[in-house]
Amino acid sequence: MNETLADELKIGDIELKITQIQEYFSCTDDLKIQKFVFNSQTYSLLYLEDLVKTELIQSNVIKPLLESNIGDIEQIFTLIDLKKSSDILQIGKYILDGFCVIVIEDEVEAIMMSVAQTQSRSIQEPKDEQIIKGSHEGFIENISTNIYLLRNRIKSPKLRVRYFTLGNVTNTKVAMVYMENRADPIIVEECEKRISAIDLDYIYSVGNIDEMIEEHPLSPFPQSMQTERPDRAVSYLMEGKINIIVDGMPSVLVLPVTFFSFFQSPDDYNGRWILGSFFRIIRFISFILAISLPAIYIAIVSYHSEVLPIGILYSIQVSLVYVPLPPILEALVMQILLELLKEAAIRLPSPIAQTIGIVGGLVIGTAVVEAHLVSNTMIVVIGLTAIASFATPLNEFGTSLRILGFPTMLAAALFGLFGISIMMMVIFIHLCKIETLGVPYFAPFGPFHGKQGLNDIFLRLPIWKGNKDSQSSESGATNKSYFRRWKRT
Repeated sequence: MNETLADELKIGDIELKITQIQEYFSCTDDLKIQKFVFNSQTYSLLYLEDLVKTELIQSNVIKPLLESNIGDIEQIFTLIDLKKSSDILQIGKYILDGFCVIVIEDEVEAIMMSVAQTQSRSIQEPKDEQIIKGSHEGFIENISTNIYLLRNRIKSPKLRVRYFTLGNVTNTKVAMVYMENRADPIIVEECEKRISAIDLDYIYSVGNIDEMIEEHPLSPFPQSMQTERPDRAVSYLMEGKINIIVDGMPSVLVLPVTFFSFFQSPDDYNGRWILGSFFRIIRFISFILAISLPAIYIAIVSYHSEVLPIGILYSIQVSLVYVPLPPILEALVMQILLELLKEAAIRLPSPIAQTIGIVGGLVIGTAVVEAHLVSNTMIVVIGLTAIASFATPLNEFGTSLRILGFPTMLAAALFGLFGISIMMMVIFIHLCKIETLGVPYFAPFGPFHGKQGLNDIFLRLPIWKGNKDSQSSESGATNKSYFRRWKRT
C-alpha cells in the first residue's frame, strides 16, 4: 500500500473512500464499484469480480436493498453475518477473501459481507495412495472441505483447529488440527511456535512449511508425512499427532512421525491381521533390499566372489566377460537410467508414459545387454531394487531409499562387504540421532522402550489385543502413541 495512504477511512466524501480502497489495490481493473442511493444517502459497493459469485451479490445484497426503501441497512441483512471495520488493511484483507464492501457517505466504518465463490473439484481417491479396501475419499484443494473430511470422521468436541495466515504477499490460510485430549501439549506448543515464526513472502504448499519447521534439513529421511488420504490423517490424529492443512493443497502434513510410520498402510487394517503383518514384513525386507542390494552385488563381484556357489559364480562371470565397465559404473548408470525413465513417465501423459515404460524396460534394457554395456545380472539386481523401493506406501520414502543406495554402492566398491556394514551402521546411528519436534525418530528403538513399545511395529497385532484408546476407526494407528512418552525437559 502507498505510504501516503491513510490507514483508516475518513468521514466525508464517498469518492475519497473509494479512492483509498482503489489505491490499496493499485487501481486494478477487476475491482468493481457500484453506486446506489438508500434513504437519501449514497452507498458504494466494491468487490473483486474474480473472487465473488455474482448471483450472491444480486440475491443477498442488491435485491434486499431495492425491495426495502426504508429502515437501517443493518436490519435489511439480518440473515447475513455482517462485519464492520474502518481499517483499510482489514477491509482489503476481507475483499481478498471474497467479501464485498459497502462504504457509506459520512460514516467511518464500512460494512462487509461474504459473497465468495467456491470452485473446487469433487472428492476423489488419491492416485498416489491407492488401496484395495477401505475409504476411497481424498483431500482436495479447499481447506474447508478438508477440515470437513476430518470432522466427519471424528465427531468429537476435542478436535481442535487453529488457523494461521502465512506469507507476507500470498496471505495463505493454514490450519493446525489436533486432538486436545491426545496430543502432547508440549509438542502442540512447539509446533505452533515454529509455524508462527515462519516469515516468507509466499506459501503455496505444505512442502514450504515442512522445510521451515524440520529440525534436520540435511537428513535424507523425511521427517514429516504428507498424505492425501483422510482416513490415514484421522488415524494419526487419534494417535495424538498433528495435521497441518494449507489452503490450495490436496495433501496434509502429519507430524511428528517416526521411522516406522512409513511402513504402515491403511490396507493393513482393512483386512485380517495375519495378512497385514505379512505385507508389513515384506516392506521391511524391501527397505534393506532397496538400500543394499546393488551394493551387495558390487561387493561380491569385486571382492568376495568366493561366497557364491560355483554354479551362480560361473553364470555371473560369463555375463561379465565382455562388459568393459566395472560393477560400480554399471550400477550407477542403470540407477540413473531408472530415475530418468521414472521422471519421464511422471511428466508425460498417461498413454505416452506407458509407451516410455515399455521402451525403457524392454528395448533399452535388451539393447544395453546385447551391446555388452551392462550384464544380465545387473539388470536383474537393479530391477529388484526398483521394485523394493516402490513397495513402501509413500513415494517420498521410497525415493529416499534410492538416494541412500548411491553412497552404499560407493562404500561397497571401495571396501566390499565391510564398507556396506559401515554404511548401514552410519544410517542406523543417524536414525537414532535425529528427532522431529523433540520426538525420537527411531522410537521405540532409539531409545529403546521395552516390549510394550514394540506393539504394532513389525507385526500388525489384532484389534482385540489392544485397548479402546489404541484402536483407529478408519485406518491403522499404532497401538501406543510412542511420542507421547518423550517429553522435552
